[in-house]
Amino acid sequence: MDQPRITDEVFNQSPPFGDVNLATLDAALMDSVAAAGQTEAIAAFGTDWGGIDRLALGRLANENPPVLHTHDPQGRRCDMVEFHPAYHALMDASVSAGLHCSGWDVAGRPEHLRRAAHLYLVSQVEAGHVCPLTMTHAAPAALAASPHLLRAWLPRIRARHYDGRFLPFWEKAGVTIGMGMTEKQGGSDVRANITRAVRTNGDEYEITGHKWFFSAPMSDAFLVLAQAPEGLTCFLMPRFRPDGGVNGLKLMRLKRKLGNLSNASSEVEFERAFAWRVGEEGRGVRTILQMVQLTRLDCAVSSAGLMRMALTQAVHHARHRSAFQKKLIDQPAMALVLADLALEVEASTALTLRLARSFESGAANGGPQGEEAARTRLLTPAVKFAVCKAAPGFVFEAMEALGGNGYVEEGMMPRLYREAPVNAIWEGSGNVIALDLLRAARREPDAVYTLLADLKDDAAGLPGAAAAAEEVAQLIADGAGTEAFARRAAQELATLAAAAALAKAAPAAVAEAFAVTRLAQPRGLIGTNDIGGARDLLLARAYAA
Repeated sequence: MDQPRITDEVFNQSPPFGDVNLATLDAALMDSVAAAGQTEAIAAFGTDWGGIDRLALGRLANENPPVLHTHDPQGRRCDMVEFHPAYHALMDASVSAGLHCSGWDVAGRPEHLRRAAHLYLVSQVEAGHVCPLTMTHAAPAALAASPHLLRAWLPRIRARHYDGRFLPFWEKAGVTIGMGMTEKQGGSDVRANITRAVRTNGDEYEITGHKWFFSAPMSDAFLVLAQAPEGLTCFLMPRFRPDGGVNGLKLMRLKRKLGNLSNASSEVEFERAFAWRVGEEGRGVRTILQMVQLTRLDCAVSSAGLMRMALTQAVHHARHRSAFQKKLIDQPAMALVLADLALEVEASTALTLRLARSFESGAANGGPQGEEAARTRLLTPAVKFAVCKAAPGFVFEAMEALGGNGYVEEGMMPRLYREAPVNAIWEGSGNVIALDLLRAARREPDAVYTLLADLKDDAAGLPGAAAAAEEVAQLIADGAGTEAFARRAAQELATLAAAAALAKAAPAAVAEAFAVTRLAQPRGLIGTNDIGGARDLLLARAYAA
């Protein structure tokens, strides 16, 4: 009698993840968009991006990173980057949804909240292609310094048509915009840039020099900084010169990065490259800073999305895997870890989407007004600091919940783990962005007090909220703090703002648990915080199937 083939049996493993609605699975997300009446639109988007085919595109784009071709077969310089079809498919889907432009839509108010919710979902599937979307979306804020350039380029930016072909921008219905700021010797200190710009005619210049990080090098144009006669200046550099010839951008190599693999990041040399001046000579930093708040918001939202997908993977595994005669999710120690992770995601989701809503309040064309404008200036660096810093450690904790399955490349966790650090580094690393918060606060001390009063009102009754507001005031508003405490100020302000956002968007028990374990006392390692009776509620909301 033949023996059964038990070696081929697979059991006590979670089923493949996919064909789910990423939005409705996430109670925190749906609560955060409910007040704005966006639940139906977000739910439809969540179905599209939770499909097994869309998830496979994310995997394929990362397994097949871009390739640089400096020369064609006949030896002619071409400087082209070839992407896998999966990357182009993701770009097409995201551009069609307006992720590159919906803060600048013509009709009515800009859709920063809806766009942020979409970006949060897209980042869960594949975060690398978010880079060109973010830069394109932020570019009009800088181009506004030269209205004639904004008029010429904004219609193509607003177009929801992706065209990845290597053609002059005027032959395309839609375009993408990249950035090139940092140089070898300067990094975050862009005033140390040595790239030179020579005026040739009106606002036209030729630029010679280099950029150490030049992301999305197949974009149709790039915002770059260079030294003009009157000082550091912002320029718009197209890939093709106005006469139709390829511009003088020599791509030297693609960076070999820890993560963000689907996105091409390059080193470039400019050889008398044609560019238009954006804004006045000598005011390049001021011009480029107009877009920084938007890119920093995207960093925070994307990191929150990465955290959310890591949590989803961990809970999905725990709901199906058994150990010692119980599902993992029913084991008390694991349940507490997962609930504590869920609490972090509740906070990061509510916090980033509340900030996104500030960008559209009272706005006519992408710029907030009044108290909401002050909120964006003060909270954006703090939120970017706190959420992006939290992501790498969070993903590790979620990975551990899967055990060995979380550590192998066939699963999603290694990709999430490699991706998690980039947003904390891009658009201002920890010290840079925390110091930006101090500078913003010192410029607007009255706005700080107004913001703290609003946050205290929103978080009224939550343990530790009043004390946290007082500490932030001392650190950044009263002049008692120094630059050495900039990180502490950013972290405390973001934590207070998260509690306030939860108080408005989440069940009271969730807001209370967060305040008790993050405001009233120092937070401990994941799984060591006493979240009281909120455990089961958090687990149910984390996977609202």
